[in-house]
Amino acid sequence: MPSYEELSELLDPATTVLLTVECQNGVVGPESALPELAEEARASGVLARIAQLVAGAHESGVQVVHAIAERRPDGRGANHNARLFRAAERLPVQQLSGTTAVGVAAPIEVADEDLVVRRLHGLSPIAGTDVDPLLRNLGCRALIVTGVSANVAIPNAVFDAVNRGYTAVVPRDAIAGVPSDYTTAMVRNTLALVAAITTTDEVLACFKRPRRIT
Repeated sequence: MPSYEELSELLDPATTVLLTVECQNGVVGPESALPELAEEARASGVLARIAQLVAGAHESGVQVVHAIAERRPDGRGANHNARLFRAAERLPVQQLSGTTAVGVAAPIEVADEDLVVRRLHGLSPIAGTDVDPLLRNLGCRALIVTGVSANVAIPNAVFDAVNRGYTAVVPRDAIAGVPSDYTTAMVRNTLALVAAITTTDEVLACFKRPRRIT
């Protein structure tokens, strides 16, 4: 884990973006297509901590990007080349464009200045989406990755961020996967090798720290 001084230096509001991954009603909401994952995200406090991070980002001027996974009612353009995609097609709750399922879930609040990026394909919130060019246009250097799931989309986002030259920052208590101990193992054995691992409280403290005027 980086020291507080190192993390504070890294998380300059002018060059930091907070990314929420698939924090949508149909994934982590009360009527989720994935109730086990939704229960883990809520019962563990992960969703509440993500909401805290988003609120802190809004207060400190850190840009927030919400990455949403959805599909057309006809499934056109969606992947079918893995068991995960085929299973998703049979779920009782579908992440259909324009429905409440693909709205950002409470208690996360979406501000006017937030960017919401929606994708119709793939596993990654970054590769093949508008996220990367938006980050570059925003002058992003450090990308804080939060959300679900630690099984698939979170490691995808971290790897893609690192491969594109961003420094990935992962608050370990602001991501969720199933089973719960898998998230701990993923952080320790994989994400810690490529990302700066921290906590929600440490990130919020950095957001609130006064910046020196040069």
